[in-house]
Amino acid sequence: MAEQDINTRRRHLARLSAVQALYQMELADQKSKFVVREFNDHWFDNAAISGDLTADRDYFELVVLGVVAEQEIVDAAISAKLNAKWKIDRLDITLRAIMRCATYEVLRMFDVPGIVIIDEYVSIARDFYEGNEPNFVNAALDKLAREYRTAEFGLPDALNPEKANSGDAA
Repeated sequence: MAEQDINTRRRHLARLSAVQALYQMELADQKSKFVVREFNDHWFDNAAISGDLTADRDYFELVVLGVVAEQEIVDAAISAKLNAKWKIDRLDITLRAIMRCATYEVLRMFDVPGIVIIDEYVSIARDFYEGNEPNFVNAALDKLAREYRTAEFGLPDALNPEKANSGDAA
């Protein structure tokens, strides 16, 4: 397997682990640093010992701790893309974890193309769901990425409300 493929797979495992960590934190009401340490000590170390490919630990920690540190911003960005009748708490725990991780990456991980983030989390959604949830993830993340990463999609900044409101109005 080529080095690039290994790194891509390690990053995918980090994202999947981050979703699982957020799920565990919410379900068991556990603190982020405890869950990160548990993943490092048990899951990742056991995978390394058995010779399995391990997640990119640094990326895993960055996403989990980033989501927790910026949860209000992340949740507000998600809520803005939901139907007016829906609140983020209506999403099930797994879907909420997927959306939080993906949204954090869209908002903060500018070294990763938005389309890669969307593809990765739609793939993760397909791992957990057989219904319409992956389509929901795709549509919501596409709207979010187009709003926050206008240049990547060839869109003028005028479509980005934050940038449009910060400029000089004539």
